[in-house]
Amino acid sequence: MDKFVVQGGMKLKGTVQASGAKNASLALMPATLLASGEYKLHNTPILRDVATMSRLLETMGLKISRDDHTLTIDSSTITSFEAPYEHVKKMRASIYVLGPLVGRFGQADVSLPGGCAWGPRPVNLHIEGLRKLGAEIELEGGYIRARAKRLRGARIVFDVSSVGATGNVMMAAVLAQGTTVIDNAAMEPEIAALGQFLKSMGARIDGVGTNHLEIEGVDALHPAECVTIPDRIETGTLLIAAALVGDKNSSVRIERCTPSHLSAVTTKLEDVGATLTIGKDFIEIVPPESIRPINITTSIYSGFPTDMQAQWIALMSLAQGMSIITETIYSDRFMHVPELIRLGCNITVKDNIATVVGVNRLTGAKVMSTDLRASASLILAGLAAEGTTEVLRVYHLDRGYEQIEKKLASLGAEIERATGEEF
Repeated sequence: MDKFVVQGGMKLKGTVQASGAKNASLALMPATLLASGEYKLHNTPILRDVATMSRLLETMGLKISRDDHTLTIDSSTITSFEAPYEHVKKMRASIYVLGPLVGRFGQADVSLPGGCAWGPRPVNLHIEGLRKLGAEIELEGGYIRARAKRLRGARIVFDVSSVGATGNVMMAAVLAQGTTVIDNAAMEPEIAALGQFLKSMGARIDGVGTNHLEIEGVDALHPAECVTIPDRIETGTLLIAAALVGDKNSSVRIERCTPSHLSAVTTKLEDVGATLTIGKDFIEIVPPESIRPINITTSIYSGFPTDMQAQWIALMSLAQGMSIITETIYSDRFMHVPELIRLGCNITVKDNIATVVGVNRLTGAKVMSTDLRASASLILAGLAAEGTTEVLRVYHLDRGYEQIEKKLASLGAEIERATGEEF
């Protein structure tokens, strides 16, 4: 099991490039189930979650190869309509195969998902949406078993804006008979990217990127290729690292990103006191002289992302005063807090609110990753801490950050991966 060893106190400066978006890739890959043939997905990040999705699709008969950051997927030979527990338990996004399988083949047996150490994230919105389209669904033996002769268009109003449910229902609806309307649809860039990919395959979708989608079902789709959008969460994490431990006489520049996807984060960083220069495909940041305490409340897009909450707490831990972080998406997403406290952070949590009182210094310690974004927050705090910080169980981080240690090291961080030890 790997760990990261971080020597604190180094200042960051220089230029890095953003990787492709994990959450977009995990939706694009199952979309290849919708039509037989060969697909090319460019700018696909090299991540544990992408490998897990690849293995899942391969169990269904798809052939997948990688050349650097391009995935080639051949879906011409599909032999199974089952997503078994052994793969789905590792990653919640595996449920994305449900909609395409039911939409094209009229059957799917998908294990109930796992993949996170925190929080209930029910699949009821996925199931209710597909039932609205005419699928007969039973929960049996830990599996979602769905059947349909052909799905029919319907009007679906999500009680809660759900990224996963929007993607699943959208993929099912593109081959349904008639028109489907989805209200309160998720507007996240990763869902918009999926919508554009489906349109390039011949789907008829209006309203991509909005919370109101109208989908006119077609009889068949065709293969396509696309370039995966940049990862906004990786970009935001690197920006917070620069704000926390950047060189005040220099800057950190992140290229090949999409600044418009990060406006909630960049606005808050300016409020903190950082100086940002924003271009079409880059963001350059000069850290603040001192970190101002700024409150945030997580929200659906285009609000402050829940996936940036842990990193923001790490930043606020060295602010000049008290800040309030309110988590409205997942009420128990504060498992990183006890580990940050081990580094010297002053944080208290009550219900869905974390109160952070900035301290003058952090001190390195051995800490344990509990989930993907918690891992990132511990590395950020370790960069700012005095002495050595060891971050254990970094397989969580490998799920969603492509070689984050190499990107940080290229900016001047002293961080290395240790392998082959038992922790």
